[in-house]
Amino acid sequence: MKKLENLHPQPVWNYFEAICQVPRPSKKEEKIRAFLLDFAQKQGLEAQTDTIGNVLIRKPATPGKEQVPTVILQAHMDMVCEKNSDTIFNFDTDAIVPVVDGEWVKAQGTTLGADDGIGIAAQMALLSSTTISHGPLECLITVDEETGLSGAFALEPGFLTGKILINLDSEDDGELFIGCAGGIDTLGTLSIEKEKTPGKSFALKILVKGLRGGHSGDDIHKGRGNAIKILTRFLWQAIRKYGVRLTDFEGGNLRNAIAREASATVIVPHVQKEQLVAELNMFSADVEFEFERTEPNLVVDHNSTIVPEQVFTQASQENLLSLLYACPHGVLEMSTRMKDMVETSTNLASVKLVDSNQVLITTSQRSEIESRKYYASEMVRSVFELAGAQVKNSDGYPGWTPNPSSKILKVAVDSYVKLFGEKPVVRSIHAGLECGLFLEKYPELDMVSIGPTILGAHSPDERINIHTVTKFWDHLVDILENIS
Repeated sequence: MKKLENLHPQPVWNYFEAICQVPRPSKKEEKIRAFLLDFAQKQGLEAQTDTIGNVLIRKPATPGKEQVPTVILQAHMDMVCEKNSDTIFNFDTDAIVPVVDGEWVKAQGTTLGADDGIGIAAQMALLSSTTISHGPLECLITVDEETGLSGAFALEPGFLTGKILINLDSEDDGELFIGCAGGIDTLGTLSIEKEKTPGKSFALKILVKGLRGGHSGDDIHKGRGNAIKILTRFLWQAIRKYGVRLTDFEGGNLRNAIAREASATVIVPHVQKEQLVAELNMFSADVEFEFERTEPNLVVDHNSTIVPEQVFTQASQENLLSLLYACPHGVLEMSTRMKDMVETSTNLASVKLVDSNQVLITTSQRSEIESRKYYASEMVRSVFELAGAQVKNSDGYPGWTPNPSSKILKVAVDSYVKLFGEKPVVRSIHAGLECGLFLEKYPELDMVSIGPTILGAHSPDERINIHTVTKFWDHLVDILENIS
C-alpha cells in the first residue's frame, strides 16, 4: 500500500489528501469550513457563508468565456463517520490516512470520506487552475448532508445566481443522474421495565459482526444482511427454547447506513449454557450459508461476561423483539418507471439504549414517489405503535423529479460519448441527493449529478476507484469547456 503522490489528476488527489487531514463529522464542520475559507483567501477568490454555514466560493470566467452562463458546482463538506469496532480512531480529532490498494484508494478501518471529499477536491482543483477554460463558477459546499440535509434545507434564496447546477456527489462512473428518491426518518422510543436477575445464571454477550453494511439507498437492493435483524432472529428463538433473559441490545449506528454490527447480553440458567451455545453455533452456520454470496465475512459469535444485576422483564423483552422482528427492512417496491431501480425501501438503521429504561429505534424510508414515501413511513409507525412505542418523524426531504429534456444533461452525455466512446446510462438514484431541496428554492435550476465509482460508502469498506477519478475529472472539465 502507498500514498497518493503518483496518482492522476494530481491536483485532485493533492486536495483530496489535504481534505482527509481535516476532521469533518456531520454537524461539526467548523474545521473544514475554515479550511475552505482559508483556501479561497489564498487563491484571491470571493467566498461567503450563509447563516447555517454553507460555503460559496466564486471564480470569474476565464478570458473569452464571460458570456457563458454561470455554473454551480456542488458538493457537501461533511462525511459519514463509521469505523470497525476494533479500530481506535477519533473522527473529531484524527486525520484519515488514505492509501492506494491496487486500483482503489481506501482508509484503514474507517470510512474514507470520498463521499463527498472527492467532490470538494474537484472543486478546489478547478478553482485553483490557471489553464482550464470555463465560464463563471459558483462552488457551493453544503453542511450536514449525511445526517439531515440541514445545509440544503436552510439554503437561502438569492445566495446562488447560476441556473445550471452540477452535483458532484454521485458514485457510479458511466452513469449520469437526473433524479433521486425523497426520504423521511421514523423513530420509535420504547419503554423497558427491568427486574432482578434470577439466581444461578450465566451471562453471554452475543455479537453479529463482519457485515458489509453500506448505503441504505444505493445498497439496499443488494441482498446484504442487517445485523439487527440477524441478532433478533436468534434471540427470538432462544427465548422460546431456553427462556433466556435479555439485559441489553445495541445495533447499527447511522440512519442512512445498513446495520453492520449488533450485540446483546443474555442471561441463561447454568444448566442450559451449553445447549444455548450449541444452538448459537447451528444458527451461525445457517445464516452464514444464507448470506455466503453477499456477506462472506459474517460472524455470529459469543463470549462470557459479568452477570448484570437486572434483566428486562419478560413482557418488555417480548415487546422489543416482536417490534424488531416485525419491523420491515429492505426493498418494498421496485420502480415501474425506471428499469431495475428501487422505488420504495425502508432501513432498520439502529437500536440504542438511550437510558436504562428506554430504547430508541431509528429507521429511514425512501421513495421516488412522495405518497409511497409516507406509506412506507406509516407502515413502520404501525409496527411501533402496536408495541406501544412513542413515534416521531423527521421533516423528510423531497425527491428530484427527472427531466430527460435537460440541456445540461445533453452537454454531459455528448461530452461522455466524445471522451470515452460510449453512451452513459442516464437514470435516477434511490439514494437522496440535495438536488430536490435546491429545486424548491431555485425552481429554474437545470441539474445533473456525476461522480467517480465509490464502493462501500457509509462503511469502513469505502473505497474509490482511481481510474474513474481521472474520467470524472476529464468529464467535468470538458463539460465546463463546452457549455455555451
